[in-house]
Amino acid sequence: MSKKNNLLVAASGTGGHIFPALAVSKELEAEWNIHWLGVHQRLDVNFIPKKYNLRILNIKTPRKNIFLFYQYIEILMSTFKIIRILKEKKINLVFTTGGYLSAPTIVASKLLRIPVIIHESNLIPGMVTKYFGFLCNYVLLGFKKTNSYLKNCKTIFTGTPLREQFYKSNLLPEWVPKGKGPLLIVMGGSQGAKFINQILYESLEFLMKKKFRIVHIIGGCNQQSFHVKNFKNYVQMTFTNKIAALIQNCDLVISRSGSGIINELIETKQPSILIPYPYSKDNHQEKNAMILAGIGGSVLINQNKLSKEVFEETLERIFKIKSNNGENHYEILDLMRKNMENNNKIKSKIEIKKIINYFLKEF
Repeated sequence: MSKKNNLLVAASGTGGHIFPALAVSKELEAEWNIHWLGVHQRLDVNFIPKKYNLRILNIKTPRKNIFLFYQYIEILMSTFKIIRILKEKKINLVFTTGGYLSAPTIVASKLLRIPVIIHESNLIPGMVTKYFGFLCNYVLLGFKKTNSYLKNCKTIFTGTPLREQFYKSNLLPEWVPKGKGPLLIVMGGSQGAKFINQILYESLEFLMKKKFRIVHIIGGCNQQSFHVKNFKNYVQMTFTNKIAALIQNCDLVISRSGSGIINELIETKQPSILIPYPYSKDNHQEKNAMILAGIGGSVLINQNKLSKEVFEETLERIFKIKSNNGENHYEILDLMRKNMENNNKIKSKIEIKKIINYFLKEF
């Protein structure tokens, strides 16, 4: 079979959309010519390999104001640009992971009768999956329970694929603070989380006195960098590509609860404190967090109830030392980790590859 099958991947914006699509694309390189559709001024340029022939559309991110309806109309009007791309590249199949770019891509594919598959990684489906999923040949689900929200769609539970680094053991980077104190990884996703950053800054002196070691990923959206050079157990950065190594080897993750980090925690079986973004569509981040909180693997704290005092008290409770037969251990942290280990995983990349390769054509 010659490699004449052309796949268009439409994934843009946040790591939650881009990373699963990248993981799938790497599995498909032998059978498909891969083309990538992205959006101007997003993360796409930083992450998409040149071999995937990235094509950028100048679509503005919709903002909640009185012109929101017209913004959605403008996005749908890009359908005609995508139709030209689909014809030009002779696309046989479209794979997308949600976000506003997905809507015109699905419509364009449907008009040209090109098969289209969408992957939904959140427990509560996003707006595009909810309203355009019925037009897709298949809707692939990160969580089984998502099926109950998509009655008119052809759904298949596949789980959510992760970056390759999460499927192998990684050593901690040399720049991680050394010592015996518990290692905390604090982050807010690819866009950062100002609220989490601020709480951490306010609690830094407490954390240093308690001998915590901290890697703080502040994110890339104009985050304020505080002067904390005097703390040898604290490392701050905007972004790192060593995230798998950090999560695999830390004691606790503190983060928002986008679908990406939820699946990374499931894969690495690490305990966490999750602080959902309170303005996420349909409150989906809180629903995501409840998946891990419900099995006792995570502490869920709503942002409107989180303060410096609550944050510090929660950490003190999780890391309270208990002696047993002359040995000291963190009873609550150990229980959280045990609960995470009981959570089953699925080989997502293999399942998705099988479904996509069903559409391969003989030439």
